[in-house]
Amino acid sequence: MPEPMQNGAFPAPSHDHDRCVRQAVAHAEQVCADRDLRLTPIRRRVLELIWTNHQPSKAYDLLEAIRGEPFSTAPPTVYRALDFLLDAGLIHRIESLNAYVGCDARHVAGSPMFLICRGCDRVAELPGTGVGKAIGRAAKRAGFAVDQETVEISGLCGGCADDA
Repeated sequence: MPEPMQNGAFPAPSHDHDRCVRQAVAHAEQVCADRDLRLTPIRRRVLELIWTNHQPSKAYDLLEAIRGEPFSTAPPTVYRALDFLLDAGLIHRIESLNAYVGCDARHVAGSPMFLICRGCDRVAELPGTGVGKAIGRAAKRAGFAVDQETVEISGLCGGCADDA
């Protein structure tokens, strides 16, 4: 599991992204070994690129980043890798941005919620257990069965708020 965030939910300027990448890959290797899944080179590389910073990655940005590497750079290849990583619980899709972020797995039970900084474009993942329960209760009262929930909150991180 990647290192906990410093300075609240968002990393400090001195944050070591390389450490995040190494920890995310090690976690992915363990998850895949435990579930008898295959972390292919392209899947690993897409995961590394997603963890390179804490900004959401769009599929075509990932495709552009691996252009020239020894992988097939066809869009379906990247989308298949993203689907695998999503299904394995190693990344999340930020619906409002049509982009992907690494899963830091601190939400363990329930769905996480995402803080999206409109200043620096970074995304922080927080446990959303209480929020998920409240959504479930409200949906049940409305006679609605929740299939999926995604809580995305837009605003400014501490650094961007200080700069504003």
